[in-house]
Amino acid sequence: MRPLSARSVVLSLLLGAHPPELPVSALVDAGEMFGISDSTLRVALTRMVANGDLDRTDGSYRLSPRMLERQRKQDAALDPAGRWDGTWETVVVTSVGRSASDRAELRAQLSELRLAELREGVWLRPANLARPLPGWPADLITTFFGTPSEDPRALARRLWDLDAWNLDGRHLLGDIAAARTNAERLTVAAAVVRHLRRDPALPGDLLPADWVAPKLRAAYAAYQQELIESGMQLVVSSSS
Repeated sequence: MRPLSARSVVLSLLLGAHPPELPVSALVDAGEMFGISDSTLRVALTRMVANGDLDRTDGSYRLSPRMLERQRKQDAALDPAGRWDGTWETVVVTSVGRSASDRAELRAQLSELRLAELREGVWLRPANLARPLPGWPADLITTFFGTPSEDPRALARRLWDLDAWNLDGRHLLGDIAAARTNAERLTVAAAVVRHLRRDPALPGDLLPADWVAPKLRAAYAAYQQELIESGMQLVVSSSS
């Protein structure tokens, strides 16, 4: 994993801070803690305001409205799994002739909702997430709920490469244990958040017995607590 840039360090800290606003002095101190010089961090802050990532207030920086929406989605995405009654969400893309960019944007939205593509235009997942589906136009998307005839565990393995996700998670646990410097620990923590956002968040009945997500969440929470106890009163989050 490459070290985080000055922009990534700032976003990592502010995306995880509640409220997401910090004085300039705290950001400069945090930058030095993570190997970012004062001048480099201040240049990054100026560029982030110009690019619409941050708003400058009286001696502080806070997330822009666009980034606040990203923070809201990220907070909701870290541990979204809920109760499951056996039904599945199914989303069918019914529109044809759309541009490549529109198709890519819709695929990204469906993936962010933790749906997986069974075949072209057909996306589904267990209906265990406490989140509504968007109000798509009727001529674009058809949604329904039902119970597939296929064994749910087998279907889940067709839709997601659970073994690969679990293996990457175990590597991250090793990276957490091996990280020594503040910069290394921040970089690994951000990678953990990115990985958890890609967790399919399946019901426990459909997961391997050694599913590593709970250990990753516990390690991330422990790192948050370390930052709070260090006096920074900041939490780390993904900047990707």
